[in-house]
Amino acid sequence: MKEIVAVDIGGTHARFAIAQVDQGRVVTLGEATTLKCADHASLQLAWEAFARVVDRPLPKAAGIAVACPIKGDILKLTNNPWVIQPAWLPVKLGVDELILVNDFGAVAHAVAQVGADSLQHICGPDVPLPEEGVTTVVGPGTGLGSAYIVRRKKGYFVCETEGGHIDFSPLDPLEDRILTVLRRRYRRVSVERVVSGPGLLNLYEAIAEMGELSVKARDDKALWTMALEGSDPVAAAALERFCLSLGTVAGDLALAQGGSAVVIAGGLGLRLAKHLPNSGFAERFVAKGRFEGMMSDMPVKLITYPQPGLLGAAAAFAEAYRQD
Repeated sequence: MKEIVAVDIGGTHARFAIAQVDQGRVVTLGEATTLKCADHASLQLAWEAFARVVDRPLPKAAGIAVACPIKGDILKLTNNPWVIQPAWLPVKLGVDELILVNDFGAVAHAVAQVGADSLQHICGPDVPLPEEGVTTVVGPGTGLGSAYIVRRKKGYFVCETEGGHIDFSPLDPLEDRILTVLRRRYRRVSVERVVSGPGLLNLYEAIAEMGELSVKARDDKALWTMALEGSDPVAAAALERFCLSLGTVAGDLALAQGGSAVVIAGGLGLRLAKHLPNSGFAERFVAKGRFEGMMSDMPVKLITYPQPGLLGAAAAFAEAYRQD
């Protein structure tokens, strides 16, 4: 059994917890401490603040999830003043063992380790995730995260992808018209322009333009509230299209990655938990022509674990330092 510090660093907040790992698994994850990044000039200072909160020496090992690609000598986060230099972290944090993982990669690690009670059934057969093979993970949030998990008899590995940047593929005349509107704005329209937090606003504005409707400018947060409540008919129509398109891209990615199951995650996952099963998601997910039968046999779940990034940071460490 080994103690580590698990850290999940986002744009505005960093979450810390003490975790215990053993044989590639997260055994326990302690209570999370959430710190505002703007209140601390660096990760090192936030690390020291967490040590004061728990009032004990911190473990000499860490799994850290970061909301940016893990590439290069310097990591810069969007909306976060911290500059992270991976090569210097062991010295600055006083750790001997360290793993850095992209934030959505961490979510995929969480999917690989949560129990069935943290996976809500969405469509397909209501069976557990397969113990071997590929599980596709799709996560709408600020963007559209995409990764897949390859499970083996001993352990698993996570592969992060840029699947959110494949082309948006219309499947009916209305979506053809939405694409035409968005193409004037972006020229190339990736699926992330539609299936993401800001994507709902793109759909809202496109539908309004097509219907020559006068709509007020909305921020993402207010628009999502109206769409989920159904208080605005244009917002509700945009959400319908969002769920259809999420079903389409989730199925596309599962096909491309050789998936045998799909898990929906991301910042918007929990907000859609009640809506997705009653939307057109399932019909679009299986609408793959000659492969419709295969898609119908694929379980689709939604991860409901409250801190998947934090759990995933610990899980990434546990898997990287697995000792069988």
